[in-house]
Amino acid sequence: MAYQTENRRNLMLFAGRSHPGLAAEVAAALDVEPVPTNAYEFASGEIFVRFSESVRGCDAFVLQCHSAPVNTWLMEQLIMVDALKRASAKRITVVAPFYPYARQDKKHRGREPISARLVADLFKTAGAHRLMSVDLHTAQIQGFFDGPVDHLFALPLLADYIENKLDTSEVTVVAPDSGRVRVAERWTDRLGCPLAIIHKRRDPDVPNQVKMFDVVGEVRGRTCVIVDDMIDTAGTITKAAESLKEHGATDVIAAATHGVLSGPAADRLKNSEISEVVLTNTLPLPSEARIDKITELSIAPLLAAAIKAVFEDGSVTGLFGGDA
Repeated sequence: MAYQTENRRNLMLFAGRSHPGLAAEVAAALDVEPVPTNAYEFASGEIFVRFSESVRGCDAFVLQCHSAPVNTWLMEQLIMVDALKRASAKRITVVAPFYPYARQDKKHRGREPISARLVADLFKTAGAHRLMSVDLHTAQIQGFFDGPVDHLFALPLLADYIENKLDTSEVTVVAPDSGRVRVAERWTDRLGCPLAIIHKRRDPDVPNQVKMFDVVGEVRGRTCVIVDDMIDTAGTITKAAESLKEHGATDVIAAATHGVLSGPAADRLKNSEISEVVLTNTLPLPSEARIDKITELSIAPLLAAAIKAVFEDGSVTGLFGGDA
């Protein structure tokens, strides 16, 4: 008599230490518990990870948010992936809502690294079969990883908030620089609003400093929504808001997926012409950045839906109205 067994995968969620709040939200949305993990650093700074349950044959999703210190959390996630590979997990998906080193995606000059590609290679070498991220800084990063990459978009979440808050007939979507025009165009398609662009001009006699911000498009008497994939030091976005106000905008709101908020960002936003900053929680909000102007939306339902679709071999693209 033939012996038969049912080959059934088991979804298991593994969370790094960088953003326990988001991990708990994703776990609740999936109706699972994160696998108990013993993770700590030795006196030398080396990281140790051990999972408290068997992972053999599981479909593993390893969630880590790459806030500061980025290198610590990146290394921890790589070690988690390696541990899963060596413990015979069937499939390993790296869930990195904010892809580390994403802004180093090409060489601007000689003798520079392409660090975003290096990160993809490290994940592959560690044992990852698949990557999942939200609003990559550039779409080309999808091609750096030798395997499936699920590129999720926070635009529906952010745009729903703006639609429910504002009369979109009075809104102008603003790209803070020429590199973000395509992102802004997706917003205008969604909201049915006109587009304006901030054109930065530099003083040739003063290196590395933007001297003038020109506004291309009609903003007078309108509520301007500046859109970007991330806010880091907030220098560009706050200066853009000043220019919009100078050109007659009645109100300025900023919307971005990733709130990096490094260094002087919180103070700049607090003292800026921006009335509200709408972010998702792909990164933990630093304590010094918890100011009244910031509204934080949860990305957990989107991550959970994508994880479920991957586990069930469904369509991730379908989450955004696309085909399989």
